[in-house]
Amino acid sequence: MTDGTDERGARSSAGDQRTRRAAPGGRRSGGRRGTTPLRCATFNVLHGTGTGDDGRPVAVGPGDPRAPLATAVADLDADLLALQELDRFQERSGRVDQAAVAAAAMRAVDWRYASAVHGRTVPGQGWVPDPEVSGVRLYGPGDDAGDAGAVASLGIALLSRRPVRAWRTLPLPPAPVPLPLRVAGRARPVLSRDQARAALAAVVEGERGVFTAVALHLSFVPGWNARQLRAVRRWLDGLPRPWLLLGDLNLVGALPRLVLDGPLRSEWAALARTPTYPAHRPAVQFDHLLATGVTTAAVGATGAPRTGISDHRPLTAELDW
Repeated sequence: MTDGTDERGARSSAGDQRTRRAAPGGRRSGGRRGTTPLRCATFNVLHGTGTGDDGRPVAVGPGDPRAPLATAVADLDADLLALQELDRFQERSGRVDQAAVAAAAMRAVDWRYASAVHGRTVPGQGWVPDPEVSGVRLYGPGDDAGDAGAVASLGIALLSRRPVRAWRTLPLPPAPVPLPLRVAGRARPVLSRDQARAALAAVVEGERGVFTAVALHLSFVPGWNARQLRAVRRWLDGLPRPWLLLGDLNLVGALPRLVLDGPLRSEWAALARTPTYPAHRPAVQFDHLLATGVTTAAVGATGAPRTGISDHRPLTAELDW
């Protein structure tokens, strides 16, 4: 575990980065000049909770609590995957490290999990914060695995089949005001307070050179999420180009690109444009893959497949990087 900066080299946590399964429903297209396209994806997994045809949460049955998340991640067959709403050692998800479960399922060679929210979900009490832990915590392969004293938390992760040179985090303070929020399984909006968040960046060794990938889960409060995204954009100036953002931004349609570019530039490209929420009947796109230095020819197949978990659909794109 580190406090936000990690220069450790890529470590094999779940197999050989060169081994790839064909994605369900089709083959991966070939890249230019013999390169293999980078299949990137973002997925808000709702801590691995299943949802029914009506979008309501489905109770987890007996069996391995890791299985639903592991199956969904393996089926995506991503080379670079950002995950949001992950649990770490929470009762509701079987007290497992969900980032580690996902890393094993996709055979990542390196990964990190970042959290700014520490505590436990307790039946009958809801969220109980840990008063002894604050700030952003960064975990990777082997950190606190199976340790009875490990800190429970909620967070995001970035997992890669390609080597990672360095990891960085950026704290994102919460919005100061609560907001009514639609919650899966609730008929009416629930007045919800925002939580501290973090951006998680990896400097990745791509087949066509180094690039920076950033996993995000921005605030649900309008305006505050745009402010967070602008802060991330400024932070990126200190990291290698090109840049790739993957995450649940809680901003719809073209808004993220407009926030990143401002009124006078046209630097950022949306790799996939399709609704991702709610999963059972997608109507809006909260989840985004955005990049700089991308031509139309560099983007291959895209999709938002239905999985057995979450109220979001994952968003995928093949990129010739």
